[in-house]
Amino acid sequence: MNFVKRAAYSLVARKGKSAILLGIFVVVCTLLLGGFLLQGATARQEAEAQRRIGVDVTVRGTRLTTGPAAKLGASPLVERYNPVLRGVPRAPGLKLVEPGAPRPPGAKDEAHGPGLAGVRETDMLLGFATGRTKVIAGRAITAADADHEVVMVEERAAEKNRLTAGDRITLASPDGGTKKSFEVVGVFQDPAEVPDTWLPPAEIPANQLYVPIGSLRGLGLGEHLAEAVYKIRSPERARALHTDAARLLGADKGFRFDVNDKAYRDQVQPLRRVGAFAGAVVWLIAMAGAVILGLIVTLTIRERRDELGMLLALGEKKWKLVGQHTVEVAAVAVPALACAAVAAGLFGGQLGDRLPAQEATDRPTAHAPRTEPLPHAEVRLTPGDLGKVAGTSLGIALAATVIPGIGILRLHPRSILTDSD
Repeated sequence: MNFVKRAAYSLVARKGKSAILLGIFVVVCTLLLGGFLLQGATARQEAEAQRRIGVDVTVRGTRLTTGPAAKLGASPLVERYNPVLRGVPRAPGLKLVEPGAPRPPGAKDEAHGPGLAGVRETDMLLGFATGRTKVIAGRAITAADADHEVVMVEERAAEKNRLTAGDRITLASPDGGTKKSFEVVGVFQDPAEVPDTWLPPAEIPANQLYVPIGSLRGLGLGEHLAEAVYKIRSPERARALHTDAARLLGADKGFRFDVNDKAYRDQVQPLRRVGAFAGAVVWLIAMAGAVILGLIVTLTIRERRDELGMLLALGEKKWKLVGQHTVEVAAVAVPALACAAVAAGLFGGQLGDRLPAQEATDRPTAHAPRTEPLPHAEVRLTPGDLGKVAGTSLGIALAATVIPGIGILRLHPRSILTDSD
């Protein structure tokens, strides 16, 4: 008789032991599938954290101008970037917010103008990214504004000059030779109070203006950038970006390259720990399942010595006897896998709710974005997960039968039948 048919008859004849094997395999397959689902869910949540948070790199240097900054921003390593050019233009007709104390005698003759920052995206500035500075009317400046002559004004300066979105103000070069008209597209609120001591008007946050960096051409503020902030996907990309920055700015000229990955680490590291734990659990379950099933098969082989001896005496090959036990165990794994898949569908959502949802970053130390809590990871069953469990279960079945089956290869029908007599 074919050993596969014998395996089927044996499973039917030994319903009790078959039920025990099925129960063990259901537990093993369910735990294995839970581990693989957890690994997949944490991987997806980590990818979402990388997409939403990223890592900020701030570059400063004497040779950092708009050209090299744009070339570095075009790198495939960079998701977004924001060059910042600061200066003090003239603002004819614009009333500035004055400090709480008069100018002291002997103070240096500071340029009497607003503080101006040419940017690419205001959302990447520290205050806006953390929510400390908020747009209360109109909109922010984005990369789509590019060379458009638009401006954002702080709330107190807007009130003093009765400015609203759609109004226009004039900015001029420090020597007054060039003038440009800018449309107010947004009003923002900076919580910093007006100081009680003397400060030049350009250093008072209420006098801060933001414009697209390209619109500053011709205003005589130069090309040197205060800094450029680059958002990359993960800290591993920082080394390659540093190499590109050194090539563009000159490694021997000196430049600062600061990586702020605190928000990224706060979000991703707990997920990686969960994923590593899930991987360790999968290995532990696989080894424990193989050991338990191996012991059961070993006991079964001992109980069936008479049957094995008769089959050997009839000329059955030893490898087919080992194959019969392997088929018996593997056949039980198929319905167990189906039960595990059903359990995963019923309890997968609860598993996702157990994953850590990270809280927002409250006190970023550099240009760290405000990070909203990540949603709970989506736990979904895929054919790949079932394939992994099926492959692992097959490996457990082979290990649990082939290793104890070595004893079958050492059996001799005459000694078995003599012992039975």
